[in-house]
Order: sequence, then C-alpha cells, then structure tokens
Amino acid sequence: MCLLSAITGIWLRHMDNNIFTQIGLIVLVGLASKNAILIVEFAKQLEDAGKSITDAAIEAARLRLRPILMTSFAFILGVVPLVIASGAGAEMRQGLGTTVFFGMLGVTFFGLFLTPVFYVVIRKLTARTTPTTQTVAVAEPVLSPMLDPTTHEAH
Repeated sequence: MCLLSAITGIWLRHMDNNIFTQIGLIVLVGLASKNAILIVEFAKQLEDAGKSITDAAIEAARLRLRPILMTSFAFILGVVPLVIASGAGAEMRQGLGTTVFFGMLGVTFFGLFLTPVFYVVIRKLTARTTPTTQTVAVAEPVLSPMLDPTTHEAH
C-alpha cells in the first residue's frame, strides 16, 4: 500500500519516476516492514501468552499505535522541506520527498489497520491447514553389546 500511495503522490504532483523516486520506494519498503514486524511480533507474543488470535492482533495494534504514529509523523514532517524544496537540485529533492511523504502517509494509515487483519487471516488459515501432530515417546529396547542382534541371545 505504501508503494501505491507513493506512486499516487508522484502522479498527483506530475513528477517523473526517476532514480530518486525509486530510492524513496526502497526507503518506504523498509519502514513499512519495520512497522508490520513490530505489530506481528507483539501479536505473536500475546498469542503465546494465551490470548486468542484476534485479541492478540487487536491488542498488539493498540500497544504499537502511539509509537508507530510518533515515528511516522516525525518522519513525514521531516521530509516536508524536501517536498517544498526550491532552487538548484530541487527536482531531485522534491522527487524523493514526495515519494516518501505520500508513501509514509499511506503506510501509516493502511498499515495500522491492515496488518492486524492480515495477521488474523493468515494465522487462522495456517491453523486450519496445519495438522496438529503429537509426538509420542516410544521406548526402544536397549540391547547389550554382548547379545546377538537377531536372536537376542548371548554370544
């Protein structure tokens, strides 16, 4: 979703898909992954602690909401000077800034809502398709090295 938001921002500002736009896309993939990994890790820990899949996903999103919003908005506001850049080299700065600005808006909005949904859907699908295997301990007889392995008689 961050890539779609970034490309939409570039399109709205009538800008080119140049190397600076593509560098911004790489930055966005890393930031979007970081946010999603944090939510999934918290949800997994809560699920291991005994919460249901849905409750764990909701609680993880709730716990990570403030930190994700703070870092995302700090980053978004930090690239505003790039978005409104003027002067020599402004086209390069505007391309990178616009990509990251619109992409982070998209990943912040969609990531907070869709990451828990995807977590629940995937966990329920894998729980349904993964057979539960139980390991049963079977004691094997220990043979003395002095016994014939085929007849179990002493040599």
